[in-house]
Amino acid sequence: MCYRQTTTVLATSDVVDFLYTCDNHLTDPGFATPLASETPKPQISAEEIARVKKEYEEKQQAKKEKVKEKEKEKEKTDEDWKDEKALKPKVSTPSPSTPATPPAVPLPRFVLHRQIYQMRCDEHRKRRQAKQVREVAPKLPIAPRDKLQ
Repeated sequence: MCYRQTTTVLATSDVVDFLYTCDNHLTDPGFATPLASETPKPQISAEEIARVKKEYEEKQQAKKEKVKEKEKEKEKTDEDWKDEKALKPKVSTPSPSTPATPPAVPLPRFVLHRQIYQMRCDEHRKRRQAKQVREVAPKLPIAPRDKLQ
């Protein structure tokens, strides 16, 4: 806003619009006001994660056992199928492992003053209209340049 060098950026939740601003502007109530801090979501405990992983692995193991049983039945019924299976190499799927990332620190949230917000909306509207004019202008007919008789 004030053309000072800064690393602070205000952005919409879907990051359609962003605005570089200095820290002084963030403390100005005529520019932006901080939102009340939201209550943090309850953290999932390590025990719950371990329990869910164990249940998932048990389900995957049961699925693998069912597949093996079906393969045995197919091998018994058709010897040709058995020969084809022997030629194909078996591919083992590695177990998915997700690295534990530390929880991100929530960024402070601000609400722009309504006049500042309206100024930003007007600027975007003008850009959109100018783009539309540039697209439509070549399609319009040319005004006559001859003299009327």
